[in-house]
Amino acid sequence: MSVLTRDEAQARAQLIDVRHYRVDLDLTTGDETFDSRTVIGFTARTDADTFVELKPAELRSVTLDGQPLDPETLDGNRLPLKNLTAGDHELRVDAAMRYSRTGEGMHRFTDPTDGETYVYTQLFLDDVQRVFAAFDQPDLKAVFEVSVKAPEGWTVLANGITAHTGGVWRAAPTPPISTYLVAVAAGPWHSVRTDHRGLPFGIHCRRSLAPHLDADAEEILDVTRACFDRYHEKFEEPYPFDSYDQAFVPEFNVGAMENPGLVTFRDEYVYRSAVTDTERQNRATVIAHEMAHMWFGDLVTLRWWDDIWLNESFAEYMGYQTLGEATRFSGTWTAFGVARKGWGYDADQRPSTHPVAPESVTDTASALLNFDGISYAKGASALRQLVTWLGEKDFLAGINTHFARHRFGNATLADFIDSLAAATERDVHAWAGSWLRTTGVDTLTPRVTTGDNGICTLTVGHTGSRPHRIAVGLYDHDLGDEGRLVLRERLDLDVPHPDGHPIGKRPALLLLNDDDLTYAKVRFDPRSFRTVRDELSGLPGPLTRAVVWNALRDAVRDAELPPTTYLETARAHLPHETDLALVQGVLGFATRQIAGRYLTPESRPAAQSALSSLCRDLLRRTEDGDNPGLRLLAVRHFVDVAAHPDTIAAWLADGIVPGGPELDPELRWRILGRLAALGATDEAAIAAELDRDPSATGQEGAARCRAALPDPQAKRTAWEAMFARDELSNYLFTATAQGFWQPEQADLVREYVPRYYEDAVALAARRGPAIAEAVGNWAFPAHAVDTETLRLGEECLRDEEPVPALRRRLADQLDDLARALRVREAV
Repeated sequence: MSVLTRDEAQARAQLIDVRHYRVDLDLTTGDETFDSRTVIGFTARTDADTFVELKPAELRSVTLDGQPLDPETLDGNRLPLKNLTAGDHELRVDAAMRYSRTGEGMHRFTDPTDGETYVYTQLFLDDVQRVFAAFDQPDLKAVFEVSVKAPEGWTVLANGITAHTGGVWRAAPTPPISTYLVAVAAGPWHSVRTDHRGLPFGIHCRRSLAPHLDADAEEILDVTRACFDRYHEKFEEPYPFDSYDQAFVPEFNVGAMENPGLVTFRDEYVYRSAVTDTERQNRATVIAHEMAHMWFGDLVTLRWWDDIWLNESFAEYMGYQTLGEATRFSGTWTAFGVARKGWGYDADQRPSTHPVAPESVTDTASALLNFDGISYAKGASALRQLVTWLGEKDFLAGINTHFARHRFGNATLADFIDSLAAATERDVHAWAGSWLRTTGVDTLTPRVTTGDNGICTLTVGHTGSRPHRIAVGLYDHDLGDEGRLVLRERLDLDVPHPDGHPIGKRPALLLLNDDDLTYAKVRFDPRSFRTVRDELSGLPGPLTRAVVWNALRDAVRDAELPPTTYLETARAHLPHETDLALVQGVLGFATRQIAGRYLTPESRPAAQSALSSLCRDLLRRTEDGDNPGLRLLAVRHFVDVAAHPDTIAAWLADGIVPGGPELDPELRWRILGRLAALGATDEAAIAAELDRDPSATGQEGAARCRAALPDPQAKRTAWEAMFARDELSNYLFTATAQGFWQPEQADLVREYVPRYYEDAVALAARRGPAIAEAVGNWAFPAHAVDTETLRLGEECLRDEEPVPALRRRLADQLDDLARALRVREAV
């Protein structure tokens, strides 16, 4: 299939203007395909040739201005439209289209709990072609009228309000939107509906999840209403669509998708089991993020995919900022610092790094690779720094100018910077050049000198090229409370700065980038580092502690801090931590990266033992029941690092952790998965647990457990399911891959490491970008940190031809593997 190049898109946008689509879908024709009939009204500006895209199972007929075209002229995904004359035209396409099991196009899912079937669209980035014929590029916006014939008992959701007449659901016409934003979700949904500010709001999920959605409906709707109101305080342009539905859909590949009026979310956000307040905050952040897209991305859309940051960076920034302003979730930037910022730092230090706003993205395949930690986390961090430098008033004024100039249209980086420039005297063009067109992470290092009078002076060493406005925290020991630190002063500082800054007496801790207002790695002076080792948990403010933990994380990854020192620091201070996002982030890094990759196999048992002891400390601290979220985190991580099965097997047998919590389905599958990896369970126990929980999540849990069994036949079966049969859905593939590689089973799976590269290349070519991403992410042998795995991977990239999505993921995995080797060598 051909990918669309930027040059082709520009040429087509100059040639045609698309006015209107009428899309009629019939979902009653069987389990494999659905019927798709499309009428496109467009205007050619001159006499010329062009093409329309579609990927049909069967192309039945095509007519242009009433004249039939030969369906056999379809070349891959392109249907040529020859000899167009200047003026108005009407294209009619009648086709059968395939349902997807990979979360692309029209995904079809049958719920194993009750046998009910659901379908939904995911048309990003160029998957509209899997559902209906289209001129598929973001700057050819049009009005869409969609109708859907669906089985009896189904409800159809779409971008606009839907009405059901004569067995067909018809959606209200949309305002002009891009093709990738069209959305349909159909099935016997369970719905909770309300109105807010004169608009219908709804939340929807599978019927089998109804009790769980109902339990959280008020929280979800409260967040939705609060963010909606706060955005209307910030933005002069009102919400631009006729309704706001949020559908939690099965087997969704990403967190959510910003379809106008019908946001789709992965239905893991409908919690079946106990969760922490940090996880609730994360769901709320996604709600806020997607709502921001109604303005950033839907009302004003990028012209081409090189400006994806105009969508994602803004939604990321606005989501975290607005949620913290409008709801009870006040710790959003701490969570961002712990859970998201490292994603950006990591991506920005790989060979595949790119600017937040690349100069050029040549085609749609390349564009898909840029949905990463740079476009999201780094871009949002850059915007936070911009607001710090520019001031929120001028920032919002520029945004509102941008909306007014480009409503229901398309825009570029240059357009946005011009809108900002209209609101401020500052040189935002120079700022954009420094921050949005460059790659890499700056590093800031404090240098403290003491004068003859005892007064200290701070200068900041700066590796990198960007200007930064930062806060510098000066912390002293609390003389009345041993182990506590108090803020003496927080300085505002511009970097680079030609002169030193007087700071008085030397503080116990000097922290650059306190408040986490910029995007840069920070280091400590020797005295500050000793304070961190001894008194990190005594720092006031979770965001300050997040900056410190991120600095330690960066130092480990850069082979400047031994991984064992990070573990020792976590062991000393995490039992006293009160912020759940910090506990979750530190335990996750310590478990997955330090114990799992940065330490040698010989050192891993000691690391697991230290983490087990840390979790036991947290369990003892939470015995009184006052902090169920912290206790839940401790239980989860104790299971994950268990080196011996006895304790967790007893928990599973009893159905409860002594002192709580009772084991819900998530914990039961988590424990059973760890027991499988340790060889302490069997197929009979897995089958019995699946009988107990036959849900979709249960099916995934069983697949994960079966792949984790330390048995040669179990490994062969799992490998064939992933790489030979092409029957697994995207979620079942991921679950199987997650179970397959276990560090304790390195000898058992050694033969599969070289097989991985050849089989992954073939699979990705057969099954497309979503599975290519999954095979590169989840099926990669990340435990095999050795030079042979690196050599085989480099050979694959050099000699094979992996599809772009897999090539990018493999390149990143191999760079991470090489980094792990460097960390080991430094130790």
